[in-house]
Amino acid sequence: MFGKRGNEGSGKVGGAIAPPPPAPAAAPAASSPSILVEPSREPARQQVTPPPMQTPQRKRPVRTDEYYDTKAQVFSALIDTIDLSQLSKLDGESAREEIRDIVNDIITIKNFAMSISEQEELLEDICNDVLGYGPLEPLLARDDIADIMVNGAGQTFIEVGGKTIESEIRFRDNAQLLSICQRIVSQVGRRVDESSPICDARLPDGSRVNVIAPPLSIDGPALTIRKFKKDKLTLDQLVRFGAITAEGATVLQVIGRVRCNVVISGGTGSGKTTLLNCLTNYIDRDERVITCEDTAELQLQQPHVVRLETRPPNIEGEGEITMRDLVKNCLRMRPERIIVGEVRGPEVFDLLQAMNTGHDGSMGTIHANTPRECLSRIESMIAMGGFTLPAKTVREIISSSVDVIIQAARLRDGSRRITQITEVIGMEGDVIITQDLMRYEIEGEDAGGRLIGRHMSTGVGKPHFWDRARYFNEEKRLAAALDAMEAKTKD
Repeated sequence: MFGKRGNEGSGKVGGAIAPPPPAPAAAPAASSPSILVEPSREPARQQVTPPPMQTPQRKRPVRTDEYYDTKAQVFSALIDTIDLSQLSKLDGESAREEIRDIVNDIITIKNFAMSISEQEELLEDICNDVLGYGPLEPLLARDDIADIMVNGAGQTFIEVGGKTIESEIRFRDNAQLLSICQRIVSQVGRRVDESSPICDARLPDGSRVNVIAPPLSIDGPALTIRKFKKDKLTLDQLVRFGAITAEGATVLQVIGRVRCNVVISGGTGSGKTTLLNCLTNYIDRDERVITCEDTAELQLQQPHVVRLETRPPNIEGEGEITMRDLVKNCLRMRPERIIVGEVRGPEVFDLLQAMNTGHDGSMGTIHANTPRECLSRIESMIAMGGFTLPAKTVREIISSSVDVIIQAARLRDGSRRITQITEVIGMEGDVIITQDLMRYEIEGEDAGGRLIGRHMSTGVGKPHFWDRARYFNEEKRLAAALDAMEAKTKD
């Protein structure tokens, strides 16, 4: 089926096996990046408190220099034989079968001494190199992994069940790793090399990718992938995982439903984006929602959603589109809700202005360890934008814009919990006043080192957004949830 390519290249970079060079795709444009026939994978989502590993994973053998030499010869012969322009026309499974047939013929012709299991390993590795992301493929296929962290060619760590462990996955050398990084980022029109060594991107399934290459990364390219579960998590699942109680989840549903302006606060890996996705489930389906993100990863299910993504500068340092540019522009797009994936700079001022001028129900996430620290960070980010407003004026803007802060945390045992639901109720003098509706209190740990705690009601009675809940006919459900939460706390 495939014609000879003659001397089109061996696909080697610095003696390492690299993915094949770009070839013109059959569709849709001739300038598309190198051919990738990706195995189909559903979008994955990060877990808040991951369940145990579903299936035992097969131990991969340690790769030897002899193995890589054999692979280099087979790979070179394959590239000289196969026509990538024809391969790109096949679906993933057909392309994989075609490659396997050709590689089996090469092994037979060249008379390599290999056992059946070694031959299967070689076939799988070469298929992954040509059609996917090389050694990363077995990790990307696993749904129990939340994060993949590659620290150069010789060291790969993964997060499973909230704990970070070292994987047996290795790359041939840093040249192969960098080649795979370049393949990943090229799919979203970005590049990573010595002149542009830092890059954010995403995989086709929505997983978030960060690459930092030499010379900034001294020991070789550092690749970090935030994977997500195939099935989008819901608040009901968070309840089953123990991240929050059923009553607390009902309060969060009401908060999302009645168009409270929400900021989700938490540290890295605490589940902020997961929680934001859960809350967006309660947005009415007839509302126009606009999302602004550095790397598009939100998975809103509403029919009327516009997704916007920032753009880094080009090689000449021009053409950058910042988060603030997106937030300012989306105000001209008649949004009913604005969702900012992560607030980290002066765009927070534009978001607050939007929250305060008819776009109630807007949401965003921010890196902070407590609700009070979250408010301080918002104030600091406004100052970073060069706004010369008096401190009291800034705090008045914050207190009149933000209704609820939801605090998420990743605890030391690896579990994720929603630790506080906090209302912003106004100003007293120069100080923003808040009150907790619920908080999580740690009571100890079990014999296995797992933390034991419970979600406690603070007994504040009617929350500050009670009138808003009554306007949306949600006051009875809210009252029942708060009463049940308080009764459990007293018990």
